[in-house]
Amino acid sequence: MEETKQTKKRIYCAAYCRKSVEERANETFGSIENQHEAILSFIASHKHEGWIPLSERYDDNGFTGSNTNRPSLQKLINDIKEGKVNMVVVYKLDRLSRSLVDFVQMLKFFAEHGVAFASITQPIDTSTSTGKLMLHILSSFAEFERELISERTHDKMGAARKRGQWMGGRPPLGYDVAKDSKKLIVNQEDAKLIREIFTLYLKGNSLLKVAQIINEKGFRTKLAASKTGKTFGGIKFGITHIRSMITNVLYLGKVCYAGQVYDGQQEAIINEETFKKTQEMLKDNRVERRATKNTDCTGLLTHILHCKTCGHFMFHTYTLKHKTHKYRYYVCTNAAKRGYNACPTKSVNAQAIEDAVVGCLKKLFAEERKGKDEQNKQEIEALLSPVWDTLYPQEKRRILKALVKTVDYDLPIKKLGILLNGGNLRLEFDADLKQVRPVNKWHKEEEIEKEPKIRRNLILAHQLQKLFDEGRLKSLKQASEWLNMIQVRIDQVMNMLFLSPSIQKEILCSENKTIALIPEYKLRLISNEADWQEQGRLWQELLNNPA
Repeated sequence: MEETKQTKKRIYCAAYCRKSVEERANETFGSIENQHEAILSFIASHKHEGWIPLSERYDDNGFTGSNTNRPSLQKLINDIKEGKVNMVVVYKLDRLSRSLVDFVQMLKFFAEHGVAFASITQPIDTSTSTGKLMLHILSSFAEFERELISERTHDKMGAARKRGQWMGGRPPLGYDVAKDSKKLIVNQEDAKLIREIFTLYLKGNSLLKVAQIINEKGFRTKLAASKTGKTFGGIKFGITHIRSMITNVLYLGKVCYAGQVYDGQQEAIINEETFKKTQEMLKDNRVERRATKNTDCTGLLTHILHCKTCGHFMFHTYTLKHKTHKYRYYVCTNAAKRGYNACPTKSVNAQAIEDAVVGCLKKLFAEERKGKDEQNKQEIEALLSPVWDTLYPQEKRRILKALVKTVDYDLPIKKLGILLNGGNLRLEFDADLKQVRPVNKWHKEEEIEKEPKIRRNLILAHQLQKLFDEGRLKSLKQASEWLNMIQVRIDQVMNMLFLSPSIQKEILCSENKTIALIPEYKLRLISNEADWQEQGRLWQELLNNPA
């Protein structure tokens, strides 16, 4: 009987090799070439099974195995996706990864693409349950080894910090790093500036004033360069720079580690008495600022608006005059840190720029109403709805953040720029905000708050009913979303419309001060009565005894 020869399936094998910079060059089979040679010999021993080595090299020399950010590994992954690889062969498991999470994800990726995995020094067969168990155990030990090394390194660095050693990085202003000993040495010219900064602050100058004084003298922050050639510093001083310097214990000849202060190996620039006085003055000033911090006023454009000229964000704040008028502003952080002379925009009236942005958005979305997609449809409808003016500031801010990525204002040319979410097109509008004067809107709101609560709620009920009649509101759920109120509360407010016309007229128009004392829940008993005459009787009893 004639034998039929079966054609063996060809298995294209990729040899992956890795060596980190920490590993010794003379380690047995540690070099890339030794690993590659051993893998090729292993593949050749399985030639009878159809294993064929790929000519492409996948070598990562000088890369750690704690992550997958390796160029050759990424190339191997792409080749697997393109179907060029049937098996991945490594010298040891930790050559592929030292992280158990990454290792499991890698094997899952191999399985999804029908790629086998083999280690030539550990008998691993991923097709059997025993092999999978062994693989997890060995991977766990590899990760344990990496974490152990990390803990030892952390402990060594901690011990060095406690001995007062400088552990590297960019040295602070006033110090340089000695090339031979890698210790901090005093830069005498910069040390003079450090002492002057402490002296200026102790004379009663604010952090901002100190920054302005040294900037006017031409001083700049310490200029440094990274290994990649990127430069840092060389800019004007701000409040944060001054604060970080006058609180830095390095200038006291000490180091800080894990919240504890230890004696440092560097020479002190500031004596202890000066440093202590500075910290006491800073603490006193910080208490005063905390007492006047503006935290009860919400800006709709917070974290959205920035100064076009400076490129810095503008933060929201306010001032009170005569304890009745509240004037809100957005201030450029560059002006706040380095003085108003550092920014041509300085500050803008908050209500004016908020109204300008909302007006531009309404005009924009109204023109594009027919062609807009479903994304942010609900927010756009709320913006275009008459209910917009009744929303709480927090809800308005949420809607604006959903629609707008950034807003910028350029005072010299009076241009307002808006960048919508989901696009890179910056829309520009004319906005002469300099001519806008603060209005007493906050004063008007205070007058509205003086109106009886049941009067305000009845007016809201009529406004909602009008929107329902015009078809602008479809359901209580939609009204709830617009007003940021629960549906039960909306229903309670709408039930006030069941009051008789005479009672509603008296609530809306009467100057009887007793109305301000009537709680809303007592009106619900009246509105549940279908007979208007009986409602009138109950209403008179309520006026006589509102409490």
